[in-house]
Amino acid sequence: MDKQDIANIRKQFKVDNDLLKIHDIFNVYIMKESSDIYHHQSMPFEMLEEEQKELFMDNFKKVLSGQLDEKLFELKFQRDVENNSQLILHQGILSNDTEEWKELMLQLVEKMLKDKQYDMDIVVTFIRGEYMKPMKNMSEEIEENERDTVYAHPFILCSMNKTQDPKKELLFDYVEKAFKYNIVVDPIINLKAPISGFLFPTITDNAADVNHVLYTAGKKNKPNYHFIEEVLNAEEIMTAAQDKLVFEEIVKNVAGDQTINTSTLSNVYDEIHRVVEENEEEDRPKLDYKDIEQVLTSSGIEDVNSEKVESAFKTVVDDERYEFKANNIVPKYHSKSIKIETKIANIAISPQDLRYVRQVHFGGKRYLMMEVEENTVIEGFEMIPEALVQKAPENGQ
Repeated sequence: MDKQDIANIRKQFKVDNDLLKIHDIFNVYIMKESSDIYHHQSMPFEMLEEEQKELFMDNFKKVLSGQLDEKLFELKFQRDVENNSQLILHQGILSNDTEEWKELMLQLVEKMLKDKQYDMDIVVTFIRGEYMKPMKNMSEEIEENERDTVYAHPFILCSMNKTQDPKKELLFDYVEKAFKYNIVVDPIINLKAPISGFLFPTITDNAADVNHVLYTAGKKNKPNYHFIEEVLNAEEIMTAAQDKLVFEEIVKNVAGDQTINTSTLSNVYDEIHRVVEENEEEDRPKLDYKDIEQVLTSSGIEDVNSEKVESAFKTVVDDERYEFKANNIVPKYHSKSIKIETKIANIAISPQDLRYVRQVHFGGKRYLMMEVEENTVIEGFEMIPEALVQKAPENGQ
């Protein structure tokens, strides 16, 4: 799935939308002390009150929100796994029996609880429904309404949400004219920040892919590997942050003792961005070791060759065929995405402007120097340029 596929589905999650039909909702309450199922309840989604529907719709949209490889991950199912979740989910999609569907979802919940202790009560919500996408008219001569012909995509979505204790509040009773302590013992289900979730199957270019599942992490670049491997039975993944770290290590390995200054690093980012632009038809272009060799050579790093780059791949990731997603290893190009943090100031600049920043030594001290085209104004005061000169030693001293 690409970001457009995900956006197309996410925007359908709204009440009274004829392009999205949610048939059933199934809530499972899990106790933190025992990791037992305390209660579960299933009902047709249409039986919920309007306010409840709105809350859940917002929750489901959050499950489908975030950047790919940061919060959202398209996972490939492992093969030859006993009681594999791919089969359970596929059976759930095909089942017309609500009781059978509930039993299949409870099998997934049991996998969530195995060897896992939560530090708060958890509510797991499953829905199954159908997402419909109108086909685009192939010719202006066709007068048929575009919604008369649609792609229909059955799906299962799961959302995991933590609970929190109710707030202790002091209330004023207008009738009795008295201050009262509000006592509420029921836990609050936090639907505003799902801690995990998934969508099955993935949908790419109007085609369902039952070999993949879209997983949602609770926090950026912090996927739950137990959930991925033991619950979903999916293959290992690399986050965007990990991808970037691997790339940096490979560059250092290839460069060796060479100094990577800001100008060279800016050239590297320019080259990767050029690759992204040249492959604009691809949502997420990839770079293999041959592409990395070309990027580093064009960026001005000396003595780069295929053998050295391939060896660096083997050393760092133990796989010379590894491919980087270009968008993961270059900061957002048209925003101030590079953060320079020092003890006295934090600076944000864009990748293409990195070449205008230098770290220099002067008078035995280190300075951060930035090239600017105009005088700098601070709090309304224009700064007068100061010449950086050193006094020549007298009498040869």
